Amino acid sequence: MNILIGILTFVLILVSLFLILVVLAQKAKSDGGMGAAIGGGMAETAFGADTSNVLTKMTINATIAFFVLTFALYLGHVYRRSHAHAASGALPTITVPVKPTAAPAATTPVKAPTAPLATPTGTATTTEASKP
Repeated sequence: MNILIGILTFVLILVSLFLILVVLAQKAKSDGGMGAAIGGGMAETAFGADTSNVLTKMTINATIAFFVLTFALYLGHVYRRSHAHAASGALPTITVPVKPTAAPAATTPVKAPTAPLATPTGTATTTEASKP
């Protein structure tokens, strides 16, 4: 599929360049402009008196080819993207089942030990947090 997309892209570039040249080669209605500078007079020599009809038909055909190729490339890219996960070079995703662990034990917050408190009589007492 990638080779086909590459070939169609190359053909689209050629058709685009051809379309640009055909449009520039046409004579303007006022007989001036880019058509006269690029080759409007040469086109009359090559195609005869029916130059405007030939260039118009070439423009229409090149435009149709441009849009058909563009749409085909769009569909090719959509197809490639939708099938990319199966054919891509990336590593596959592996899911690992997780075993449920035992419920965590209820932990009680540990209080920081406090220094013994002095009583008015001068003997030290301990608080509950400092008891073992």
